[in-house]
Amino acid sequence: MCNRPFFLPELVVIAIFFSNHVFGDTIYRSISPDGRVIYSDQPPSTGKIEKVYSFENLPASPVPEAVERYRKQLEKGMKDRHPATTTTGTQLYSATWCGYCRKAKAYLGARSIPYQEIDIDTSEGKQAFVMAGGSGGIPLLLSNGKRIQGFTDSAYDNFFR
Repeated sequence: MCNRPFFLPELVVIAIFFSNHVFGDTIYRSISPDGRVIYSDQPPSTGKIEKVYSFENLPASPVPEAVERYRKQLEKGMKDRHPATTTTGTQLYSATWCGYCRKAKAYLGARSIPYQEIDIDTSEGKQAFVMAGGSGGIPLLLSNGKRIQGFTDSAYDNFFR
């Protein structure tokens, strides 16, 4: 058992860590010019960054084993090929059975964000998913040279800022 009680700053740090771990954001710990410690989701305009906490594993549906096997086969055949990483517009790699994909599509639709949906359950979609560097989970969203894998409202809000 601990000899001292938790202090409010420690509780705030713990709350920030656990809440943002779920949502996949970046938190900056900085020291203001007057010496105060500040936690924010934006880098400081003044002061010094002391630590950056990045949470990148957003909730996602696991990719089926068949897609992973296909990805590995394609990667073996593409060792010397490097697909173009820049694409135009917004692409959403998804599957009809994926709940997070449905949430991502609802988010994009509610905000009138145009996108091209690519179904990873088709052979063309599997190949496109692999060419885009996808693995592990869906949805995978690519837009303006940026990518985000998984889905939460707050992560997509930050992505489209």
